[in-house]
Amino acid sequence: MSNTTTTDKEQLVQDLKAVIHDTQELLRITADHVGDNAQELRARVSKRLNQAINDLQHLQTVAAQQVKAAGHATDVFVHENPWTAMGISAGLGLILGLIVSRR
Repeated sequence: MSNTTTTDKEQLVQDLKAVIHDTQELLRITADHVGDNAQELRARVSKRLNQAINDLQHLQTVAAQQVKAAGHATDVFVHENPWTAMGISAGLGLILGLIVSRR
């Protein structure tokens, strides 16, 4: 995965956490306001906020599982095919060296 994609995903997670925190704070601050509409709105926002928190936790869990699976698959491949892995690594190193040296 490229660095920009990883950075974008990390920024998205941080932004979602900030929105969740701000929404929780807003709900806490407006708890004194009374009225049917205010209570109904707070209930809907709370429900959606809890769903967003659960979804974010699920996404983090899935991402961690995918990273572990990729690492395990790589480890298995390297142990089963050490010479192939060395050849691939050398080839990638050569290509990256050529790219960097042209800049």
